[in-house]
Amino acid sequence: MTIPKVDLDTSPHVSDEIRKTTCYMCACRCGINVHLKDGKVSYIEGNRDHPVNKGVLCAKGSAGIMQHTAPSRLRKPLLRTGPRGSGQYREISWDEALSTAVGWLNDLRETAPHKLAFFTGRDQSQSFTSFWAQNFGTPNYAAHGGFCSVNMAAAGIYTMGGAFWEFGQPDWDRTKLFFLFGVAEDHDSNPIKIGIGKVKGRGGRVVGVNPVRTGYNAVADDWVGITPGTDGLFIMALIHCLIEAGKIDLDYLARFTNAPCLVGKDGLLLRNAEDKLVVIDRATRQLAPFDQKGVRPDLAASHDGARTVFQHMAERYLSKDYAPEAVAVTTGIPAPRIRQLAAEIAHAAFDQAFTLDQEWTDFRGDTHAKMVGRPVSFHAMRGISAHANGFQTCRALHVLQIILGTVEVPGGFRFKPPYPKPVSAHPTPHGRDRPGRPLDGPHLGFPRGPDDLLLEDDGSASRIDKAFTWENPLSAHGLMHMVISNAVAQDPYPIDTLFLYMANMSWNSSMNTSGVMEMLTRRTDDGDYVIPRIIYSDAYSSEMVAYADLILPDTTYLERHDCISLLDRPICEAEAAADAIRWPVVEPDRDVRGFQTVLIQLANRLGMPGFTDAEGMPIYKDYADYIANHQRRPGIGPLMGHRGETADQTGRGAPNPDQIDRYIEQGGFHIHHIPDAAQFYKPWNMAYQDWAVELGLFDAPQPYLFELWSEPLRRFQRAAEGHGDRQPPEHLRERVRRSMDPLPYWEEPQGTDDSYPIRALTQRPMAMYHSWGSQNAWLRQLHGVNPLYVPRKLWDEHGFAEGDWARVTSPHGEITVPVALQEALNANTVWTWNAIGKRKGTWALDDDVPEATRGFLLNHLIHELLPPKGDGLRWANSDPITGQAAWFDLRVRIAKADPPPPESQPAFSPLPSPVGKGPRSRP
Repeated sequence: MTIPKVDLDTSPHVSDEIRKTTCYMCACRCGINVHLKDGKVSYIEGNRDHPVNKGVLCAKGSAGIMQHTAPSRLRKPLLRTGPRGSGQYREISWDEALSTAVGWLNDLRETAPHKLAFFTGRDQSQSFTSFWAQNFGTPNYAAHGGFCSVNMAAAGIYTMGGAFWEFGQPDWDRTKLFFLFGVAEDHDSNPIKIGIGKVKGRGGRVVGVNPVRTGYNAVADDWVGITPGTDGLFIMALIHCLIEAGKIDLDYLARFTNAPCLVGKDGLLLRNAEDKLVVIDRATRQLAPFDQKGVRPDLAASHDGARTVFQHMAERYLSKDYAPEAVAVTTGIPAPRIRQLAAEIAHAAFDQAFTLDQEWTDFRGDTHAKMVGRPVSFHAMRGISAHANGFQTCRALHVLQIILGTVEVPGGFRFKPPYPKPVSAHPTPHGRDRPGRPLDGPHLGFPRGPDDLLLEDDGSASRIDKAFTWENPLSAHGLMHMVISNAVAQDPYPIDTLFLYMANMSWNSSMNTSGVMEMLTRRTDDGDYVIPRIIYSDAYSSEMVAYADLILPDTTYLERHDCISLLDRPICEAEAAADAIRWPVVEPDRDVRGFQTVLIQLANRLGMPGFTDAEGMPIYKDYADYIANHQRRPGIGPLMGHRGETADQTGRGAPNPDQIDRYIEQGGFHIHHIPDAAQFYKPWNMAYQDWAVELGLFDAPQPYLFELWSEPLRRFQRAAEGHGDRQPPEHLRERVRRSMDPLPYWEEPQGTDDSYPIRALTQRPMAMYHSWGSQNAWLRQLHGVNPLYVPRKLWDEHGFAEGDWARVTSPHGEITVPVALQEALNANTVWTWNAIGKRKGTWALDDDVPEATRGFLLNHLIHELLPPKGDGLRWANSDPITGQAAWFDLRVRIAKADPPPPESQPAFSPLPSPVGKGPRSRP
């Protein structure tokens, strides 16, 4: 019998034209090919030439077509006509919208710029938005990092000049053992998936450390189901085992870190008359500058009572307090398994070490014939960061990498340009407003000591979020989650206008969701709103829209210009600098404008410096004009490629008005490779340092030592001990002294209540990123509901069965939600997907959709403040060093809900929608 031949077209014609741009469906910033048919988007695929994803595209990226056509898209500017939350608006013109905003903002800029609080969510243009806020003159600006992963970023900068994700990545082509700590699937997903495939394809091993086994952890060769929030203790136990066994890279520590530097009696490092760090040279046994040619620092030296950092480290981490047997119960990891994992790390780092025949010269002028490879690497994100001990936990992970000698070496962790940068290369924060004038420097930065805090003469906070104060000294990304509650409390002062962009603060982007909704509508005794004016910009009809007074509708990412810049959050890979653009591959079919262009139009109307010239004439007409022509310093602009009059300069060069067109022609990105001799040892490799100067990443070479002992932390600690002119208030003195330890440590979060014995946390699924995802017609089919996942132990203890619901209680609130059994879950932890639950009436969804009836948020159980401790104070639910929100310290009780409610609780009344409902099916 013959099989009949069927004529199938396996590659149907799907488009008339392909336009290449950058995805915005998560933070990977992958390259995409957008297919157009009859002028409309018909298909999206990965760009095979793009350095980030190399053609790979995930469900989110493919579903961008549904994001672009979502019925929830806002259509015109709106002005509120009824009470906040009523959904009563009238459509207005852009001229009226801009005039209204200017009327609210102009007097503030001239008289009290601090009364504007301007905060942005998961946007990718923070270099630009911060520049706008700086020129307005308000001290109150930040993006969402304070409730995302600032602990990871700040701990990395203060320890080694960079961290994971946008700062660096594993050497995927050489690593043999890869550890993930607390990594959810929404961040950096395509590069990690490609990388894990490479590691496993070569026979390497992947170990996932996470209370939950999903996504990356599901494909790991070994899963460590750790108790939430105890990662720091586990990491320090690994350090204990490695030092105990002598499995550390002593030569690396001596050459490239401050481990051989001498700690004086004041806890600060000894310096010479030229203010250079000094070490004891092993050959001469004399003090010598750390960077002197030929010096071989001694890790075990002492001088006039001063001991090396290494000796302090050994004393701390060899303590029995960090032995596996001492941490096993707390971490949930048996001591033999901790020792086995430490041995596995040591085997990969030392027994499988290798060399590359690549000569290089270090900052001391010493030339090395080879590069030593240590094929073990690590990656971590929010899971270990969003805790009250997150900063020190993240520092501990960096210390673990460093003692193995596996940072910036073949097979280990590699920085991505523009990193690495020492903390000394970053600005300190600026926050003293000067009415009618710009701030005298950037809002956000890295304090070196108490003198860099943003405090008024009376000791009160300069910023509305109290960033860079004694409550959280190293608030490198600000504290967006504290803005609304502080503004309503008028502590440290009242504000006039809250200006938010893409920050769903009335729902999933806030702790204490119901409380924030009440705060946004709270009135004074005179009947006025406590926060008088709220301006909000978003592309979609989110929960936050209903609480704003003026709505400035944004475009979708396929209708706008964006700049993924070396000045901001670039798309670099470890072996090359790279940046990218988005551009309008289609024109909007609604009366909307890109938010960055709207900011420029506002700046022009306000006559803001930096945007208008001496005669008050606009410098930039829109954001595309800004991208091509703005210079942050002479010759350095948002994009590195095609600079200069002939478009042949990279990094440094005069603005080129055709620059964006050149980017479009080459696929929406530009890449500039690092020379072979500069690929590794970047902080100390003079070939890399010279290359970075040539590119314009910095203006002079800046080699530095990794800071295992953190002097900035020690300076704050000394102030708490009574030294210096600036000291913390009495009620914070002990907390500052304890938390600002120059060596990483771990302690149980303050305010832990054992009557709530179960840990509860959320993480984002691979198919979601922003709130956007769960209104996407394709992605909703993957995650339409989010049950509370319960481990077998708790499932049996409470007698749960399929279809049951649970009442979940915290010290702050209660929810009632559906449950599901998950076997691969820490035995004392429950969890759910984040941002699936929707409030009825939003996102153009019907009121009876699963997201609104069976979906839910754990946010209702969390508060921005800890429960009262009886001392008359309310302590922030955050890391005491950076102020990062401690989302994942949540403790709860659970019980079967019998009978179950008709829908998830708490349930809120529907919000009237300015865009109506979407169609039941597509035409």
